[in-house]
Formats: sequence, structure tokens, C-alpha cells
Amino acid sequence: MDGRQLDDILAAVPLPMVLIGAREQITTANAAGRALLGEGQIGRHYAIGLRQPALLAAIGAALREGVPGQAPYEVIGPSGTVTWLVTVTPLSNAGRPEALCAFQDVTEQERIGAFRRDFVANVSHELRSPLTTLVSIIDTLKGAARDDPAARERFLTAMQHEAQRMARLVRDLLSLSRTEAEERRRPNTPVDVAELARAVTDTLRPQAEAAGVALELGATPGIPPIPADADQLTQVLQNLIENAIKYDTLGRRVTVRIHPGQGEGMLRIDVADQGEGIEPQHLPRLTERFYRVDRSRSREQGGTGLGLAIVKHIVNRHRGRLAIASERGRGTTVSVFLPTV
Repeated sequence: MDGRQLDDILAAVPLPMVLIGAREQITTANAAGRALLGEGQIGRHYAIGLRQPALLAAIGAALREGVPGQAPYEVIGPSGTVTWLVTVTPLSNAGRPEALCAFQDVTEQERIGAFRRDFVANVSHELRSPLTTLVSIIDTLKGAARDDPAARERFLTAMQHEAQRMARLVRDLLSLSRTEAEERRRPNTPVDVAELARAVTDTLRPQAEAAGVALELGATPGIPPIPADADQLTQVLQNLIENAIKYDTLGRRVTVRIHPGQGEGMLRIDVADQGEGIEPQHLPRLTERFYRVDRSRSREQGGTGLGLAIVKHIVNRHRGRLAIASERGRGTTVSVFLPTV
């Protein structure tokens, strides 16, 4: 096969393709390959043009031993690191060894893999902590506290607390899974959001009173029903209001407002507290799974680190958006914008 035919074949392949010749030089590349490596690399030794050890080893094995292989290749670009999986295939051109490198972009797969690993690690950690406590308590009850009624009562209360903590975590994980599974299907059942908010605030008012927090609801009159999932919007309001009650340690007042959003066709729900507020660097990460500003305090309050993640996915399913504004010493306002049609 002459060089023109090879260039035509490589040009027809959408993936970056690079050919290493018998003299260990980058002989040719298609347009995608040239864009990846740069025009100046053609004709240079492959170790200079490619540089990364794993790929150099795979190319060396293909040229010297005729062994095919694969290797990762990473490129740092303006939007982050792009990860390629390079398949190296040994070839023979008139008896001279060559190696053809095909680059496949696996950045998204790597990101998903890392996300799954982090998720499993976080879930394992969140479950291991209460389980460790339960095992320790059980050992104590089987030993020194066996015949101490007061100690038994104290430890049973602690066991109940840890078991409820695990139950909340499992509940939120299942809720998050269901929400993600339904995210592509926008709900279309008419829902009176103002009435829904009244029901939720009435349910949570005893919890607010027990915490010494005044819970107020304000709704613009005449707001029409919107297409929504009533159960999921109930969960959004419960999560946001419960968070506000837990963390309003200064003003002792949580306000829920239902009113038209800026621009036509949007309904806005604001849940505001007068608590300590949140540092600006934390705001972009608050909807990440298991992200907590104060881990120990969150666990003390019974939080699983999944509440705002669930809210975000529910809002996305409704084709709305979520905004969080906070200032240290002046509280936090979480706003949900939902389309009315």
C-alpha cells in the first residue's frame, strides 16, 4: 500500500490516527491526529511527540516484538484533562515494522467511573460509622453493662439513634435513585403549589416550634396550578424547610414565599432562614452528594448529605432551576424556579 492510499484510509477515520514508521518516527497522521499532536510532530521521533511512558512502552512493544497493546494518553486542555485510550496495532510495510495508534476519547467513561468509585466510598463510609457504633454498643451490653439497667437504657437509646440514621440514609439513597430514573420524564399533573406549601408547613410547624423557630408562609394570591409531581415537590419543600429549621440558630425565623418569578412563565419558591450563613466557597458544591459544610454538625442534626442533591434532581426533572444565596451572619435563601406551563 502506498502512502497516498494510507493517507486516504486514515482520513476516512473520525478518530485521531497516528502511524509510527520503522525508523521510530511519526510518519503520518489524519486530520484529527494532527490536531491532537500538532503539525510539528510529523517526522519527529515518537518519544518526543508522545512522551507519556505507558504509551511509549506500548509502541515499543509493537515495533520490536509485534505485540498489540493499549495505553492511556492524557492531554491537559483549557476545560480540563482529556483522557484517551490508545490502541496500538503492529503492522508490516514491505517487511519493515510499523505501529498504528488509534485514539479513543474515554474522558466521560473515566469521569463516570471516578464518580461511581467516590459514591460507593461515600456510602460505605456513611454506613460504616453507625454500624461501628452499633457493634461497639452491642459488645458493651454483652459485657460490662449487662446487669446495669440505667446503662442498658442509655445504650438502647443510642442504638435507636444510629439505626434511624442508617434508615434515613437508605431512604434518601432510594429517593435519589428514583428521582434520577424519572429525570427525563417531565411531570404534567396540575399541582397547586401554594396549597402544597401550606400542607408542608403545617406538618413541619411542630418541629419548628420544638426548635424555637417561627415558621412563616407567604403566597401571592391567585397563583394557578403548574405541571408538577406533587409528591416530589412535597419532598423539595420538606428538605428545604427542614434544613432551614436545623440551621437557623440566630434569627429563629424561617420564611417560605410562593410568588411569580422574574420573567414570564416561572413560579418562584423561596425558603429563607436567618442563621449563620454559608461561606461563598461552599455554595457551588452544596448540591453534591454527601457534601457537608460542617460534617459533625450535619450528622448531629440527622443529615445524610443527600437532601440538596435530591432537590436538585427533582427541580431538573421539572425543567426548573435552583439558586442558593447566602452571606455569613445574614442567613441563607434557597430559591426554586419552576415553569408554569
